[in-house]
Amino acid sequence: MTKDQVRARVWGALESSGAAVGSPWSAIPNYKGADDAARILAGLPEFRDAQVVKSNPDPAQGPFRLAALRAGKKLYTPVPELVQDTPFVLLDPEVLEHIGVAFEEVENASGFLQHGLRVEFRDVEPIDFFVVGCVAVTRAGGRTGKGAGFADLELGIMRHYGSVTPTTPIATTVHDLQVVNDADVVMEAHDTPLDYVATPSGLVETKTTMPRPGKLDWNAVREDQYRDIPFLRNLRGELAGY
Repeated sequence: MTKDQVRARVWGALESSGAAVGSPWSAIPNYKGADDAARILAGLPEFRDAQVVKSNPDPAQGPFRLAALRAGKKLYTPVPELVQDTPFVLLDPEVLEHIGVAFEEVENASGFLQHGLRVEFRDVEPIDFFVVGCVAVTRAGGRTGKGAGFADLELGIMRHYGSVTPTTPIATTVHDLQVVNDADVVMEAHDTPLDYVATPSGLVETKTTMPRPGKLDWNAVREDQYRDIPFLRNLRGELAGY
């Protein structure tokens, strides 16, 4: 089964079951119970001990971002689709409280783009807890996103700068219908496995034995990614000597 087939099956199951919030298709799907999954993930000791966390910008992880800010964590989140010159936004709960912005106002993209501090990859602090968006996951740590490759790009570049290390916990929140058989998700050399999967019904600690990739392989970056993500060509020249 190809990743596209797995994604289509998951999106269809979320839609037909009524579990999806909005249309799940061609997206990191939002779903009923996302707040429960976020609460379970935020109960991990690795999260409680973290000072700096990163989350994808999708609505499904909005409750996690809100939980992180309420817990006093600095939060980095990408500009959606990485379509602007500055790739990340920093949300500092102390700064937000000082300027009178409620955490609920920056839970989703319209708010955090308005009130967050724009930062470059090189300015991102070491991440203590890293959350990615997923369409399908496995109990062995396999994952696939919506196919655009944003998470792989972020992780590869962050490994170059040292803000993500081989021991940084990698986690996600998904609906139970997004957990598929291990054999359904074939991990490739550039894919990063998951350490934790939180669903509305519980937590999966994958204890994955899959290897993590290293720094970004610039030769593996697709032409459409160079075309659609404005800063990639300049960053390639800076990091890879092109």
